[in-house]
Amino acid sequence: MTAFADGLRDQFALRAQGPLRLLREAAFARFAKLGLPTTQDEDWKYTSLAPLAQMPFEPGAAAAIGAIDRWTLADSAARLVFVNGKHRPELSSPAPRLRGAFIGSLAVALAERPDLVERELARHADDQREAFTALNTAFLEDGAFIHLPAGMVLEAPIHLLYLSAAPGNPAHSHPRNLIVAGANSQATVVETYAGVADDTYFTNAVTEVVLGENAHLHHYKLQEESARAFHVALTQVRHGRDSRFTSHSVALGAALARNDVRARFASEGSECTLNGLYMATGKQHLDNRTLIDHESPRCTSRELYKGVLDGQSRGVFSGRVLVRQDAQKPDASQANKNLLLSDDAIVNTKPQLEIFADDVKCAHGAAVGQLDENALFYLRSRGIGQEAARSLLTYAFASEMVNLVPLGPLRARVRDLVTSKLPAFERLKEAA
Repeated sequence: MTAFADGLRDQFALRAQGPLRLLREAAFARFAKLGLPTTQDEDWKYTSLAPLAQMPFEPGAAAAIGAIDRWTLADSAARLVFVNGKHRPELSSPAPRLRGAFIGSLAVALAERPDLVERELARHADDQREAFTALNTAFLEDGAFIHLPAGMVLEAPIHLLYLSAAPGNPAHSHPRNLIVAGANSQATVVETYAGVADDTYFTNAVTEVVLGENAHLHHYKLQEESARAFHVALTQVRHGRDSRFTSHSVALGAALARNDVRARFASEGSECTLNGLYMATGKQHLDNRTLIDHESPRCTSRELYKGVLDGQSRGVFSGRVLVRQDAQKPDASQANKNLLLSDDAIVNTKPQLEIFADDVKCAHGAAVGQLDENALFYLRSRGIGQEAARSLLTYAFASEMVNLVPLGPLRARVRDLVTSKLPAFERLKEAA
């Protein structure tokens, strides 16, 4: 057993009581059987968890948090703040009182409306074969629960802000989010994961999304964890008939991060769009894995992920589009584009199409390249310095993904974070 697994086993033995005890015990047994993935597992071929496996983590304790303004979003319908995985009402803004809806803490919902929660909780994310999902279920305590009744339309976004702090020993937390959108409902949900300080901690998050018929959900995830953090997350979506799901994933932080997004077209006529941007420097390792399962006919999926790698960093993209035999007339496209800014940066990209139907419209591709020398020469000839020219072209590459974010306050936040990784670009803006 590793230091990581030994510590978790002892901690779970002390915390196994309480709500959902049988569910949690079964999940921990599965995690113990599965163990941490290794590079021998195809799904983890390019991502070694050895640094995580050797580190003993303790449960995240209550921590004092100062101002949180730099992470908040203006004009949100509700802001739910969690510190080390636990809801902090005093830092949150109250959710609107909407008839038939619930927007709040999962722990509160389990106590007050258990039947509503347990109808969908842990029924979509795979904790039978996925070790981290099983671990999340085993330590399931809190997170966000959003339930929208049929026909409800929320114009303003719901912001889920997860902050981590581990001023002492390395800490771990396991947020669990459940979003259930009834028929013809519409909403926007933003998940932000950030470190309060440059602490060492492990965040293992799972979000289950259940879309009713003709439900529309815009989902954003911004990962800006501390430079010494570990971050593993899964977003699992189940589509109802004619439902729409749009995802914007931005990964900028953590020493090692893995982000999985999986969409299952359980009914026909649905649409899914997955957009992603990952930027790494130093020795960061950012891994992105997606699965779009065309289980039903006449469904549409669009996917575009871009990566920018500098220093000795490593990026991984593995995107799988599965078209099952009965899923006729799908329309699917997938692309992954990567920009390497140094000779030591590495990217492993693996777009995949698995097609078992006859009448299909599918395409996929990947590209890896460096900055255009002709474009650099042109900018240099116009009096722009070498580093400023490199930063300008790098931002031009990344800005496509920034501009795809339709939510104004979040787009501005992402733009600021992206340019902060390009100091020469910032100086160029100041001089303009």
